[in-house]
This record gives sequence, C-alpha cells and structure tokens, in this order.
Amino acid sequence: MVLSINNLSKQYGHLKAVDQLSLTIEKGMIFGFLGPNGSGKTTTLGMVLDIIRPTSGTYEWFAGKYEPDEARKRIGTLLETPNFFPYMSAADNLKIIAHIRKVSKPGIEEHLETVGLLSRKDSKFKTYSLGMKQRLAIAAALVGDPEVLVFDEPTNGLDPQGIAEVRDIIQQVADSGKSIIMASHILNEVEKICSHVAIIKQGNLLATGTVGSIISDEATIEVSADNLEALRRVFEGIPELSNIETKDKLLILSITADFPASSLNKIAMDKGIVLSHLNKKSKSLEAEFLEITATKTN
Repeated sequence: MVLSINNLSKQYGHLKAVDQLSLTIEKGMIFGFLGPNGSGKTTTLGMVLDIIRPTSGTYEWFAGKYEPDEARKRIGTLLETPNFFPYMSAADNLKIIAHIRKVSKPGIEEHLETVGLLSRKDSKFKTYSLGMKQRLAIAAALVGDPEVLVFDEPTNGLDPQGIAEVRDIIQQVADSGKSIIMASHILNEVEKICSHVAIIKQGNLLATGTVGSIISDEATIEVSADNLEALRRVFEGIPELSNIETKDKLLILSITADFPASSLNKIAMDKGIVLSHLNKKSKSLEAEFLEITATKTN
C-alpha cells in the first residue's frame, strides 16, 4: 500500500474544499484524481504532502512503515508552476535540488535523459520552452529515486506535442516500477495514462476504481435502413441489447461493448434488410465523467 486516505476533510470557513474523502492507492498504480477546476484535487494533494493542514481525517504513507521524514524522502513531487533559477543550467539547477535533499548520488544525467533534456543540460533554464520546463520539473521530482511521484496538472498549459511528451515520460517512469499519483482536469490524458481514477466534484468522491470499471461496459451503435420499424423488430430480440431508441432516422442501440458491430449487419442481412448506416461508439472516460458529475450532486 502506497497511500491510505481516511475521511479526509478541509474546510475554509463555510466552504468544504474536501469532504470526508477515503481512498487507498496501491503500489504500482498510476492513480488519477479527476475533476474540474475547484473540485478539491490540489487541496487533497496538499494535505497528503503535509503542505495543507486537514480540518479532520487522516492519511498514511507506506502503511506507516517509515517515520514521516523518511516517508517524505520517498515521494517526488511536481506541484503548480515549476520554479528554477533562470540563469542557471538544467544540470546546475538539479544539483542544487540534490544538495537541498541531501542526495549523494543524484543521477542528474540519467534523469535528464529520461525526460529528453540531456542534450540541453548546459542550457540556461530561461531559454527553455514551457514543455521543456515541465519536463525538467519531472526530472527534479526524480532526484533521490523516490518510490512515488505526485504530479498536479503535469500537462497544464502545454500544446499537444508537449502533452504527448509529458504523457510518454510519465508512462516510462511508471514502467520503471514507480507509483504515480496525478491530478488533472484533462480527461483524455487521464484515460490514456492512468490505471485507476477517482472522480471528485466539489470535494466529494463520486466514483473510484480502474479506468475500465469506471467506463461503462456498454457501447452505442447507430444503425439505419429504409424501413426502421422492420429493423427495430429484428434487433429487439438480441439478448446483448439493453435499449433501443429512434432519433433522426437512426436507431440508437445500447449494447454490450464487446458485441461486434458486424454481427448486426449479418443479422439484418439474414432478414433481407440492407443497412444504410452503421457506426459503433464506445464510451470514453469523458462521457462517463460528464454523466457521473451530472447525476451525482452534493
């Protein structure tokens, strides 16, 4: 177990930023805190990193195996905007971080290679693009070889290329055996990176589990033919079909996600009906997120 959160709450006056949040994060997970801006993601990370004092509740790193100071040494963080000395090189900035953390073998060149900045190790930080600055911040989080990395909006403000670069780095770091905890409001990135997710809205936990378990096991298939009513009657007997609607000259089928769309075409053809339209849409994490946050309120 990497992190256990038990009924953790943070209140600012009448505002409940986080409300009795309970979660368990296991070793090896890429765990995403997912929610809109102001949902309590950053506040939660701040509390478990001992930056913000909780109003109530508890948390525990590594099942209490280490003293608090020792546990913190095993956690690398990237929170908010990366801050480095602008007139110093990337390598020198990392040396300062290693000195502050009392790391005797910081592996600076290794970490710079991991984030794709080894060729620019002697360049001043002020010459870096936003994406390069973010990648250097990840390298800084790796100094000391932590077991867990905590990232708050690691792709925030980046262009598509920068987002893809950071995503690949996070995946590479996770593949090396480290656990990753990250907060994000970019649903597409969470779906691509994370193995597990917690959906938070206004400080409340709405859903948690593997990304696969959060996403519905049903797909939506749009079909059409000259005779919609005859087509509807043909499809109504399919056991895997849970719902069928008519919309804009289309039949909208809710069906088991692994049901082959080609089978619908064959079923129709066997009844002498030729499909003029067939389109399968699997649910995304974004669609599930919007549905969950719309139907579950405080």
